[in-house]
Amino acid sequence: MEEIRISPDYNWFRSTVPLKKIIVDDDDSKVWSLYDLQYPVYWDLLEFCDGFRKLLDHLHLDKVHLFGASLGGFLAQKFAEHTHKSPRVHSLILCNSFSDTTIFNQTLTANSFWLMPAFMLKKIVLGNFAKGPVDPKMADAIDFMVDRLESLNQGELASRLTLNCQNSYVEPHKIKDLAVTIMDVFDQSALSHEAKEEMYKLYPNARRAHLKTGGNFPYLCRSAEVNLYIQVSTSELVEKTH
Repeated sequence: MEEIRISPDYNWFRSTVPLKKIIVDDDDSKVWSLYDLQYPVYWDLLEFCDGFRKLLDHLHLDKVHLFGASLGGFLAQKFAEHTHKSPRVHSLILCNSFSDTTIFNQTLTANSFWLMPAFMLKKIVLGNFAKGPVDPKMADAIDFMVDRLESLNQGELASRLTLNCQNSYVEPHKIKDLAVTIMDVFDQSALSHEAKEEMYKLYPNARRAHLKTGGNFPYLCRSAEVNLYIQVSTSELVEKTH
């Protein structure tokens, strides 16, 4: 239990990489916490994209490579779309991600998440976790994510579910020239086969990185494979630019 949380590598990272608290707006209502990139409460996708742009400005990052899993991947695509006239994204690696929020069939109730108590919101999130027997590394990954879920307050949970489910989709013509890697798993995950196929159609020229197993959190339980794909993708981009 909790092998990842107490592992030497994770604790070395937490002890050597300082946690930064960054305020990017005129007031102190939005605070970004950096190392486990913890974004503040946002209820609207445009507001999130604007806040993330301000964060990159604060960090003096002109263009970035983004890795995003699930909702993180969707937000990365929306940010690339939002900034397409003045590009801020070099490339995207999208892990178990999606391009249209309607796949979750929650668009009609998305604006009511802010009213729900935290225990109900956690139940909704946990409903997407793998059921049945899994290998020890996948079990450790689930335990770790459950622990992280417990650390989120009601507002943080509700806002993430709202962004995840409010009616929105990626406009491919705005990011058609972006270098994209689609990473997904062949075993059970919260992402349906139809959602995966839609991603392939949206990015027909994308590099595909398939993992035989990994569930919802391959970046935790199959980290060596995921890191290898990231290294291959970024090295190819470097070669193309030289």
